[in-house]
Amino acid sequence: MANTEGAKFWLSVLTELNNRGVEDIFIACVDGLEGFSEAIEAVFPQAEVQVCIVHVVRNSLNYVSYKDRKAVVQDLKAIYHSPTLDAAAQALVSFTKKWDGTYPAIGQLWRRHWSEISTMFAYPKEIRRVIYTTNAIESVNRQIRKVIKTRGSFPTDEAAFKLLYLALENASKKWTMPIRNWKPALNRFTILFPGRVPM
Repeated sequence: MANTEGAKFWLSVLTELNNRGVEDIFIACVDGLEGFSEAIEAVFPQAEVQVCIVHVVRNSLNYVSYKDRKAVVQDLKAIYHSPTLDAAAQALVSFTKKWDGTYPAIGQLWRRHWSEISTMFAYPKEIRRVIYTTNAIESVNRQIRKVIKTRGSFPTDEAAFKLLYLALENASKKWTMPIRNWKPALNRFTILFPGRVPM
């Protein structure tokens, strides 16, 4: 039931974005929210879904004792830093051979989400760096939470919206740097998604 409720909620959010003019999504980087991937596929069927690697690594480390963390992180890095999908799959096999005896849940987690973890391997490094994490979005969310936390309550909805607007305005002043490797990524998108990149 929870999965259906999650999918219904995200379906409504994405449908509203679509109704407001978002016509296409090439790649959606998600953090494993219930039903989000299914909703993306329903509203934007051409979109590819990439799970946030940072979240998968963090979730993996929930099972690891402190003394093994550094070694596990290094072995996980060998997976997601692999140059090809085949090399990543082999690195995952090596990881599970080494760690399944101690931490079987990690290998299960990576295998269960492999189709969404491995999306990025269809793309060159320029694009992988842009799509493999949701950290930029989380940074904005953190700034919004920080502003909301200082207020106990809001007298009206309009007051809440004004505060959110001002928080986003302040956050946007820090967005002076372009996305790293964006131009090579954009050039690749025009080749990989013919007819879908607005000119």
